[in-house]
Formats: sequence, C-alpha cells, structure tokens
Amino acid sequence: MEKILAMNPGSTSTKIAVYEEETPLFVESIEHSAEETGKFDEIFDQYEFRKDTIIECLGRHGIKLEDLTAIVSRCGLLPPIKAGAYRVNEDMVWQLHYKPQNEHASNVGAPIAYALSQQLGIPAFVYDGITVDEMIPVTKVAGFASMRRKALGHNLNMRAAAKRWEREEKKAYDKANLVMVHLGGGITVALHSQGQIIDFVSDEEGPFSPERTGGLPAFQLVDMAFSGEYTKKTLMNKIKRQGGLIDHLGTNDTRKVEQMIAEGDEHAKLIYEAMALQVSKFIASMAVTVNCEVDNIILTGGIARSEMFTGMVRERVQKIAPVIVYPGENEMESLAFGALRVLRGQEEAREFTKVE
Repeated sequence: MEKILAMNPGSTSTKIAVYEEETPLFVESIEHSAEETGKFDEIFDQYEFRKDTIIECLGRHGIKLEDLTAIVSRCGLLPPIKAGAYRVNEDMVWQLHYKPQNEHASNVGAPIAYALSQQLGIPAFVYDGITVDEMIPVTKVAGFASMRRKALGHNLNMRAAAKRWEREEKKAYDKANLVMVHLGGGITVALHSQGQIIDFVSDEEGPFSPERTGGLPAFQLVDMAFSGEYTKKTLMNKIKRQGGLIDHLGTNDTRKVEQMIAEGDEHAKLIYEAMALQVSKFIASMAVTVNCEVDNIILTGGIARSEMFTGMVRERVQKIAPVIVYPGENEMESLAFGALRVLRGQEEAREFTKVE
C-alpha cells in the first residue's frame, strides 16, 4: 500500500496530509501567526520551522516517517515548467533557494520533501506547479516587445477539476477544449485545449477578486506609482492583498457580501455583479482563442460554493458552452493523487534542470 505525505506551505499556514492510496489518513492545516513568520528575514529562513511543523504533525497523528513510500509538495515558484509531475532533485532545490521566480512560502516545500526523501530513501515529487506555462506563441504576445504574458496561477486545482471532468463526463481531456476558472482569493482563467494549457489569464491581469485588483487602467496605475504616496512594496501589497472586494466593501468574505446584498445593500450588489461580469468577460476571451469551440466551462475554487455568484456567471456565459461547477480546492488530494499516478506508472515524472 502506498502511503504518501503531501505538504503545502502557504503564506499563513502549512497544510499537511497523509494518504494511503486514495484514502486520507488525516488532513490538517496549521495556521501561523504574523509573529511566528515575522521572525524570519527571508522566506527560506523558514525552512527548519516548516520542516519541524510537518514532522511534529506526523507524530501527533501516529505516522512514522519510515512507513511513508513517497512525498509530494506544492511546487514553489520555479521558472516556467510543464504540467504534471516533476521529481524533486538537487537542481530544483537550488533553484527555489537561490533563484526562484518570486518569494513565496511554497518555495521551501520541495527542499523539505527532498531532505526527507533522501533520509528515507523514497521519491519526492511536485505536481502541477503555479508556473506551468504551455501557452502558444500567439497568446504570449503583450503590448511591449520587452514583455510577454505569463501563465501563473492555480494550475493544481484547475487540472484536478479537469481530471474530475474527464472521469465524470467520460470524455478525453486531451481531445477537449475546456475553459477553467479558479475562483478564490485570486481569480485565474485558463484555456485547456487538447491536453495543454494554451492560454491563461493570471490574477495580475484578469478579474478583480476578494483580495486582488486584477487588471487595472494602465494610465491611472502609472499615476499612482509616481504619486509619491507608495513605495513599490506598499503598492504591490495594495494590488495583491488590499484590492478587489476588500477595497470596495471592506471584506474578502463573499458570504458577508451576500449577506450585505440580502439586507438591501445596493452598492455591494453592484460590486459583486461587476466581479461576476469581469469573470464572464475573461471566460469569453479564452473561448475565442479556439473560435468558441468549447466543450465545457468549469468553475472551481472556494467561491464556486456560492450559488449566487456562479449563477451570475452562468447566466452570462452558458451560450458559449455548458457550465459545470466543482466547488472547493482539494489541493491536498490533488497532490497525493498526482504522486499516486506516478507511483502506479500511469504518469511519467519529469526531471527539472536549473536555470541560472
């Protein structure tokens, strides 16, 4: 029986799970206060702290390290990679330590997995990383020759939803066109065509969301940047963590927004409808990449639990293709099942080569 440790270090939590084949033995999310993480100057300084958190959690659940047969981690911010599994190796550890695309707590996951795998003599993997980039040349072009559009987002959850679609609809993922939408603190929209993610709208250029501004009017953003009111760090923080619903309505909780609407708050209704409209517009933009020949539109992520929000989106886009809703994120299951497919020989794990 395969026993797989899955780990997902996030900004404010470490999610840990152990699966025996497809069965979860436990799934736990350990929250970290700002005081805990604030002690570390750099993300990678959290390595020992996160590793100890994981080992202590396993002990509390009665899981012995030597009983594990594989480890899988959320992938950190590597340079552009392909979808699917990568074996964690020394090059990947070096990349995440010394030259990641950006700083994020997930960068310590693969190095911890690698250390434990070396200690135990078992394989370690990452799966469907944030930086999966399979965009075709025509979808990469931006308005500056020195820039290019990037694929950067919630690939783990969207690909898991695509695999669920394949199972439940009994259709082939590699012969379909699917518009996938992750509805969470950030919102990303992707076109999965014939088994590849050929177009992508990241949360820096797409719809606004509970916490993020999404794409902004460029001239007004330049004015803000040069107003003298912000540093690069404070402006980036406003864009990434203090935008969207938080800036408009003072909350990132869509349940509270819906309560405001139920109590007759017309401004809250306007903003929520605007967010749904923006999501719908970007769904349509993905559809035209394949001449609107779309099999299904799939909504997933935490906000997909909202019948009100998904209903507003469905109403606008259902003439493009039928809409399917798969609520929630299921990150730990997606990681564990990805590793399990590799162990069973159903998928091949790629090797990562560092980019200096």
